[in-house]
Amino acid sequence: MTTDQVVDRAIDSRTTDEVADAVARLRTTHASRRTRSAQWRIEQLRGIERMLDEREDEIAQALAEDLGRDAFESWMSDILATKLEAAYARKRVRRWMRSRPRPLSLNQMPALGWVQYEPLGVVLVIGAWNVPLFVTLGPLIAAVSAGNCAVVKPSELTPTTSRLLARLLPEYLDSEAVAVIEGDGRTTQALLAQGLDHVVFTGGTDIGRKILAGAAPHLTPVTLELGGKSPAIVMRDADLAVTARRITWSKVFNAGQSCIAADYVLVERSARDELVDRIVDSINEFQSDNPTRGLRIINDRQFARLAGYLTSTEGTVAAGGGCDPATLAVEPTVLVDPSPDEPAMQEEIFGPILPVLTVDSLDEAIAFVNARPKPLAAYVFTRSAQPRRRALSEVSSGGAVVNHLIYQVAAPQLPFGGVGSSGMGQYHGKWGFEALSHRKAVLFKPFKPDPRFAYPPYTERARKLIRRLYRA
Repeated sequence: MTTDQVVDRAIDSRTTDEVADAVARLRTTHASRRTRSAQWRIEQLRGIERMLDEREDEIAQALAEDLGRDAFESWMSDILATKLEAAYARKRVRRWMRSRPRPLSLNQMPALGWVQYEPLGVVLVIGAWNVPLFVTLGPLIAAVSAGNCAVVKPSELTPTTSRLLARLLPEYLDSEAVAVIEGDGRTTQALLAQGLDHVVFTGGTDIGRKILAGAAPHLTPVTLELGGKSPAIVMRDADLAVTARRITWSKVFNAGQSCIAADYVLVERSARDELVDRIVDSINEFQSDNPTRGLRIINDRQFARLAGYLTSTEGTVAAGGGCDPATLAVEPTVLVDPSPDEPAMQEEIFGPILPVLTVDSLDEAIAFVNARPKPLAAYVFTRSAQPRRRALSEVSSGGAVVNHLIYQVAAPQLPFGGVGSSGMGQYHGKWGFEALSHRKAVLFKPFKPDPRFAYPPYTERARKLIRRLYRA
């Protein structure tokens, strides 16, 4: 055994012991039942809100160090969205917790039926690096709303934000019920090996498969938000100026490193040239006060992947195309009619590169999208009801937006999640509360009446009567 293998084994052993101890403490807390009260849940949600208010500057600084974002963009994407989610849950969690009566059929009478919500236990939240606060605290909000204890594992690719969460969450939340455990993939595997009660993971599809495999031996249920190639379909009757601005915004914000940004555009032929020109104009306008906005990529590996898309493309570069390895910067780039078989069209881009493909009809656009794995989001831009209805009904996606992009993730009134290879399960708002609760079905029967014919031995008359009672 090499020295490196000995060190790795020692690290793995230490990690496993630390994880097991932390999970044991959380299970003890959950067994005490203190997390079940509405007041405890509200206090945790209010703690998240206070943390976001009181530590906004520290959070923005951490995000700037990890991602190169300015403070306002961090407030908009991570702080505001998370705060709205927490406030929405805090104001409604008492109502969500109530038992829900359910009507029963006549053959069940006399009886009462209801559904009551129970916490699952200890939930694991595995965060992502692109919007590291929102995609980590969003599932945590769902977990504590449902009365669970939680382990939070921030992304190791945003180390400053990870350390900040490890320091701040115990200050603002119940430290015996919420634990932050930092680390890499080995830490994640050690956590999965604990057989926790639910896992919420945000990240790429390949890692999502590993999460699912790690959870399978313990039959741990999972919620996976995995992204994918989200299309934007643009019809000729769309307001092209507004459409161009909104699509461009989704690609320069956070350097396009968003699972719900437009991954590519399908535009009707007669509108293509004008749309491309307006997208180029929007890029120039958005960068006019800050030429470096929307350029920095998270790390060398992701930068090399995006640069490779540009060197291998068969499309026409209508704007951008530049890369700087020294600063990990990729210019906002528009590729017109790249080959559907090239890497930029086969893999999720997750960067400021926008392929624009020409189609001759809505039928062609829908067929193109449906021939590929189901995306996390689908967008359609049109003034007309018929193409809007067709796109919404015929394109399968985790969610959809008409005439805009990304806003669905900031609406706690709507479920958020993927379908097929873009994920499984949904959360946000009440949907997150329900996803991380056990919906227990309860049937209450009085002792009387208790007719004798309901029990064996069954007379012929009893058989006929029972059949009649249970006839649909």
